[in-house]
Amino acid sequence: MNAVAYHAFGGPVSVQTLPDPTPAPDGAVLRVTATGLCRSDWHGWRGHDADIARFPHVPGHELAGEVVAVGRDVRRVQLGERVTMPFVAGCGDCPECAAGNQQVCDRQFQPGFTAWGSFAQYVAVRYADGNLVTIPEGVTDAAAASLGCRIATAYRAVVAQGRVGPGDWVAVHGCGGVGLAAVAIAHALGARPIAIDTRPEPLALAKALGAQHTLDASTLTDLPHAVHRLTGRGADVSLDAVGSARAMTGSILSLRKRGRHVQVGLLAGADADPPTPLGRVIAWELEIVGSHGLQAHAYPGLLALVESGKLDPTRFVERTIPLNQAPQALMAMDNYTGCGVTIITPE
Repeated sequence: MNAVAYHAFGGPVSVQTLPDPTPAPDGAVLRVTATGLCRSDWHGWRGHDADIARFPHVPGHELAGEVVAVGRDVRRVQLGERVTMPFVAGCGDCPECAAGNQQVCDRQFQPGFTAWGSFAQYVAVRYADGNLVTIPEGVTDAAAASLGCRIATAYRAVVAQGRVGPGDWVAVHGCGGVGLAAVAIAHALGARPIAIDTRPEPLALAKALGAQHTLDASTLTDLPHAVHRLTGRGADVSLDAVGSARAMTGSILSLRKRGRHVQVGLLAGADADPPTPLGRVIAWELEIVGSHGLQAHAYPGLLALVESGKLDPTRFVERTIPLNQAPQALMAMDNYTGCGVTIITPE
């Protein structure tokens, strides 16, 4: 098969000919029809993810495809089925999976991280019966692929971890893929999103997706004060969708008393373990929670928003490129300037 691969962290990325995958006993092989380029793929290539341990490595974890082979123990998944999946696939047997928390499975499978991913013509996935999600007829492959990480992650962050309800003020710090999805989902739930970024293009898109207010962080000396001024008492829920010490601190300080901070962005490098304003957390009884993916069994709620028309994943798609342009697009995320999703079509 043709696949995008690299042989060292930060090293050259290119399209290569690699062996076709075969299914594990509990797995399946998909013919990839669409896959999204995500900043998490860039983090993996740069060496920020300890799960990548063997080379060559094929990135890609936001995917849609057709089932072309299944393992001997697979019972539910059918050949020819159009499917997508969470980027964290739960094993189904550990205590976390038994509790319904497959997104933090003790033995999780992550395409593009723990194994070869979907920047390829074919991808092998584990734990197929518990994690492959049938794509409804009215949802395109590109839309389904874009759900896999950023939109699904934003959905759990807003709905499950943030517990956002109608009328809530929701401050979204960072309008990349996850942040824009969080704005759109909050709006679909009847909340009042505030989109925060340093670039005009994503702020304009956030406004079109339902942001009630936008803030250009590059022009503000006291961002939390600006959020408090807009909302009166501070945000009910605030998300760091960037993954930086500054955004995390700003998010926490943007909250009203007893508000909820959701950490969505990956903190890496010098920001991996930042100082936290715990004095404010204690005095105001704030909540701080992380958010990591979305379980397959929670997809019906997300897909219902899509099928209802309240959430349109295709509005996030900025461009579609062939597989041979994916290496340069991945490496160019060092200086990312876009504001939407890049979809890769392997064929």
